[in-house]
Amino acid sequence: MKLEVYIHEWANLVLRWLHIIAGITWVGTSFFFMWLDSNLKSSADDDGHSGVGHLWLVHSGGFYKVNKYRMLPETVPDHLHWFKWEAYFTWLSGMALLVVIYYMGAEYFLINKQVADLGQWMAAGAGLGFLAGGWLMYDLLCKTRVAKNNTVLAMLIMILVLFSAYILTHIFSARGAFIHVGAMIGTVMAANVFMVIIPAQKALLASVTDGLVPDKSLAMKAKLRSTHNNYATLPVLFIMISNHYPLIYLHEFNWLILSAIVVITASVQHYFNLKHQGVCKPIILVASGIATLLLALFAAT
Repeated sequence: MKLEVYIHEWANLVLRWLHIIAGITWVGTSFFFMWLDSNLKSSADDDGHSGVGHLWLVHSGGFYKVNKYRMLPETVPDHLHWFKWEAYFTWLSGMALLVVIYYMGAEYFLINKQVADLGQWMAAGAGLGFLAGGWLMYDLLCKTRVAKNNTVLAMLIMILVLFSAYILTHIFSARGAFIHVGAMIGTVMAANVFMVIIPAQKALLASVTDGLVPDKSLAMKAKLRSTHNNYATLPVLFIMISNHYPLIYLHEFNWLILSAIVVITASVQHYFNLKHQGVCKPIILVASGIATLLLALFAAT
């Protein structure tokens, strides 16, 4: 085996391993905090400050009490953990994989001359352009009045995903298109953390430190983006493994199948989020199961 091939294979292996580890930690924290927020018990907190709620937990042979505050106490805790590196390392390792596999090996995995006659650099540029464009379009939607209506916003985001899937499957190979839809969603998720959630938390921390009244709208914006990230986890997880299933990505209407899977998996996540809030709607799971069956029948045609 040639040395460059050997190095490339090891880079592929190590980056996949790091991406999976980082992704597990990011998804895990997203699931945990969505569940935690839905199960907090309202009460005045133990320290006399304005508390949102608390929750007792039992795990690993011990008991834990978690308190959520609307604001920090007068003195900032010595140890304040920021949940950000899980997202950053997931995105960085994912982008490194994209470069190593799909951009360096564009002629094998990204370019399909029967779809579009692209060169390596043109294909890579188009891919990166879609990642940046997806974030800009999504961020713009979230900054308009549309963001006040969750249903309308969700529909517009889904249209954006549908449009992206259609265009990408008419530019790249099927596998390359699928992974770029996933990379676009993952980029939006990471950018939410880097561009919105963490800056909002830093601003809130600075307000408390300076003795100012925190801007509650910052917390609301951060929570909205965090919720969007939570709903995007299952679609992205599917896309990560989609290259193992050619019956889906090689279909004539692969872009439509991918969009349907995004809706189905996000709906399943919605069921669990509602259930955490004490609202049980099994009809969502039933509908998702029926939709999956119909999708399998459609993919067989």
